[in-house]
Amino acid sequence: MNNVKNVFSIKDLENLSGIKAHTIRIWEKRYNVLEPMRTDTNIRYYDLPSLQKLLNITLLHNHGYKISKISKLSPDKISILVREIVNEKSVKHHAINAFKMAMMNFDQTLFVNTYNNLLSEKSFREIFYEIFIPLMNEIGLLWQSETISPAHEHFISYLIKQKLLVNTEKVQSLEPTKGDRVFILFLPSNEIHELGLMYLNYEIILNGYKTIYLGESVPIESLKDIKKYFDNVTYISYMTVEPSKDEINNYLKEIHTEILESSQSELWTIGRLTEFIKQDQHPNVKIFSSILEMSNNL
Repeated sequence: MNNVKNVFSIKDLENLSGIKAHTIRIWEKRYNVLEPMRTDTNIRYYDLPSLQKLLNITLLHNHGYKISKISKLSPDKISILVREIVNEKSVKHHAINAFKMAMMNFDQTLFVNTYNNLLSEKSFREIFYEIFIPLMNEIGLLWQSETISPAHEHFISYLIKQKLLVNTEKVQSLEPTKGDRVFILFLPSNEIHELGLMYLNYEIILNGYKTIYLGESVPIESLKDIKKYFDNVTYISYMTVEPSKDEINNYLKEIHTEILESSQSELWTIGRLTEFIKQDQHPNVKIFSSILEMSNNL
């Protein structure tokens, strides 16, 4: 069975391109830029080439081309203009679309080629902030709207993780230059959203600190064990789905009692669930709104 999603609704196209379904219908009717297929009940649906064409048209439109002009261009001419824009102007929009197409097709080669092209112009840090963070935010919304399946999200996340690991390995060979504290990075039990934490590990090592990366689903008991070896520790955790909003304050109280109390240590935390933290109850906990904000506090 073919696992590639190759049939899309007009709502899928709206979610993937950012162009409203109403506008897509007008472009179809007035300019004939897409030719939808129809179900037996006359509902529009689209194939992958239609999605690719719409993403290219969107790029041209965002760079000042009128849809009336685009509609008269041949597919080859559209591809040439897209390449010229990518070469001359911001590559961000095109790269995000290319990564989305790689995800939709489970196309590892397209992912690698797009990444390598970016790397010829940008540092890994720039790629992460400018491309990967917006991409993952978009993917989260696409997943919630059921435009993509969990398999798509896992596929693209794994490829980004590979790049994180390669770049982290490069900086791990450097001796830490700052000895005033150690960073321990972990995710709570049953929390598996690891990409943000992996990037923070890279950023902290880059800033000259020693890190101990424990990864996903770490019980508090394991944090107690490692506490014996270091004095001034900054723990970092990402809270996206765990602990639940009803349990998060009790969880932090336990962290305080078992790990932070009577020490100089503190917990830095980030993620969707942090909005449910009662800050006044947890003096040793710092909440950050973004990876960039946390990185700037190193």
